Formats: sequence, C-alpha cells, structure tokens
Amino acid sequence: MKSYSRRDLGWLLPALAAAVPAGAQQAAESKPPLGKLTSKAYVFEDLHAKKNGENVGRSVLNGLTHKDDPVELHMTELAAGGQPHPPHRHAHEEILMLQSGQLDCSMNGETIHLTPGSVVYVASNDLHGWKNPGTAPAQYFVISLSGDS
Repeated sequence: MKSYSRRDLGWLLPALAAAVPAGAQQAAESKPPLGKLTSKAYVFEDLHAKKNGENVGRSVLNGLTHKDDPVELHMTELAAGGQPHPPHRHAHEEILMLQSGQLDCSMNGETIHLTPGSVVYVASNDLHGWKNPGTAPAQYFVISLSGDS
C-alpha cells in the first residue's frame, strides 16, 4: 500500500473540490430548455393538481414570450394556517394575485393583510413570504418573471 505525503494531498484536495458530484452534470443537462409559449386556453379542470399535504398546486404555464423572456404561472390552494415555505429571496420578480381567502404577506419585514382581489409585486431579491391566517383555504396565482420557479 502506497503512503501519501501532505504534498500529495495538497494536489488532490483541489481536484476533489472541483469534481462535479455524480449525476449533477447530467441532471443539469437533462433539463429541457423552455419553449416558446403559444396562444392557449388553460381549462382549470384539465390542470394537473399536485398535492403537498393539505395544499394543492397547479402549474399552468412555463415558457418564453415572443421576446424570449421567461414567464411561469402557477396556482395554489393554501390550507388554513398554511405557509408554502419560509420567507425567502430570489433574483426573479413575482406577482401574486389573491383570488379567494386571505393572506398575510411579508415583504422586507413589513406584513400586509391581503383580501380577495389583492395583488402583490415582489421585486428582485426582496425578502418575502405569505401565510394563510384564515380558517378557510386561500386560492392565489403567482406569475414569475425572468426566472425559474
């Protein structure tokens, strides 16, 4: 069995740090590119419902506009007392539109109570999140602009 000196390990450690984990490169390459969106009607009953506990999400569209700008739209039914995830930041902008129920929306440390018909615009890298303080589900739409969701 060969013994290795500290000098040998000094050469090996940077190579190990730069190595891509098995499957990571393939996973990144296997993600299909976004396609151009075309005119289409999205019938609610035809949208696939993805359950996450008591919450239900529906992906509506995810693609490129005619100017190659990425846009994604999804719908969520958030259970009473529910929160989709803790407050967070990301590079892309978001627009939230509350259809029914209520949400408490936090943005950069301030909380705003939303009622049906309310709209929120979240700028790039602003800390934001929402929670359903009500006793009934809240239904809302999120449009993500210029980024993955």
